[in-house]
Amino acid sequence: MTDIIKIFDTTLRDGEQSPGCSMNLEEKLRVAAQLEALGVDIIEAGFAIASEGDFEAVTEVAKLCKRATVASLARAAAPDIDRAWAAVRHAVAPRIHTFIATSPLHMRVKLGLEPEAVLEKIRATVSHARNLCPDVEWSAEDATRSDPDFLARAIETAIKAGASTINLPDTVGYATPETYGRMFREMIKRVPNSDQAVFSTHCHNDLGLGVANTLAAVMAGARQVESTINGIGERAGNAAVEEIAMALKVRHDVMPFRTNIVSTEITRASRLVSGVTGFQVQPNKAIVGANAFAHESGIHQDGMLKDRETYEIMTPESVGLTESSLVMGKHSGRAAFRQKLGDLGYALSDNEFQDAFKRFKDLADAKKHIYDEDIVALVDDEVLRGHDRLQVVEVEIYCGSNAQRAILTMSIDGEERIAASKGNGPVDALFNAIRQLVPHDRSVLQLYQVHAVTAGTDAQAEVSVVLTEEGRSVRGIGAHVDTLVASARAYVNALNKLELKRGRNALGPLEARG
Repeated sequence: MTDIIKIFDTTLRDGEQSPGCSMNLEEKLRVAAQLEALGVDIIEAGFAIASEGDFEAVTEVAKLCKRATVASLARAAAPDIDRAWAAVRHAVAPRIHTFIATSPLHMRVKLGLEPEAVLEKIRATVSHARNLCPDVEWSAEDATRSDPDFLARAIETAIKAGASTINLPDTVGYATPETYGRMFREMIKRVPNSDQAVFSTHCHNDLGLGVANTLAAVMAGARQVESTINGIGERAGNAAVEEIAMALKVRHDVMPFRTNIVSTEITRASRLVSGVTGFQVQPNKAIVGANAFAHESGIHQDGMLKDRETYEIMTPESVGLTESSLVMGKHSGRAAFRQKLGDLGYALSDNEFQDAFKRFKDLADAKKHIYDEDIVALVDDEVLRGHDRLQVVEVEIYCGSNAQRAILTMSIDGEERIAASKGNGPVDALFNAIRQLVPHDRSVLQLYQVHAVTAGTDAQAEVSVVLTEEGRSVRGIGAHVDTLVASARAYVNALNKLELKRGRNALGPLEARG
């Protein structure tokens, strides 16, 4: 067995299945480029048959990646597999990832198939995939609740049919480290041809055990781990790439394995995914949370001043975290701003840079001190949303004890339109104006949340908005020194994502996967 653990990143597929998460093509390409810089071995770019948008995204990611294997998910059906191959065949190293449920509950309720019929489907579909693509991964959906005898037969069948990677996912986050590790040891030992495949993990975090289960499986013989940036994903999310990579790096003494992750790219990847998805990283999140390297306790601070190792088991620099400093201001030039963007993990085109620099100067005129967090919010909100079909141009608000009124100018497909509206407060008036310009009667505002990006009364406000429509859920974010402008941008960002999701689900609700 090798001591190299392959990192299979499914941020663009399973991560995007997070309720409220949606990425457009440009955002997916940015994330894919950063994943390559991070050093992940396999990028699962999406579910090619789900929609034309998903197919295009998988295809373009496959064309973009210079080193990483690019995979597309496919159900155990020939049309799914054909569509996956049509998308990933452009990759330097393509992979088809096909799956079928193996637990008694899923086979009976979801598939309506007898176990022998499931084995035949595995044989037929894995063989079909292998005839198209030299690299095939097979997943046993709901493996942790499957009968061990049947699971062993299914694995043996998949390997005989041509699968070179066998994934045993904890689809519903049910496993514990002991039971998950034992399953891998047992399957590797009892399946006759197990030495012909790499065994892989895929852990959901419903009980908060995703990373612990993943590491237990690694100790039991798994040599590929499936995970996402910031742990995003369905329900409670997935095991987090950054936590797995740093656990293996820091505790190499008890887990003697290596990954190809470039740890100094972790913070950049985390910030990018947070920015494009609108999912803020909780402050106490391991590795990438704002408090991960913060020390407030007097005892801790005293120890840190004497020796950082008293309370830090890794350095902020090891994960690419640079100390926020007050070096940027209205007198800063283009060269300094470009350097700062690079430090923060952004690589902008010339046009994007010029737009960002102008907005930075405008912010510097309105705000005395510019923190790294201000620049991150500015770039994520202003530049990464610059190609949206719906954009906020100007906001005017009239407030008082007797009336609240909003006048809103928006760009819709490049054409400016204006609406004026009243409401029960300025935010309500503003959102009413948006509804006039972009009717969406079926959508419901589920969440409106405001927080300050940095300290101080002149801090930028970052607003989060969640809209739901017929089972779809999207999250929009917006930032500005004016809370109401940030509110308008967040709402419109959510509308753009909702439009993107309306174009998805060409097959209707997809089966649960992995």
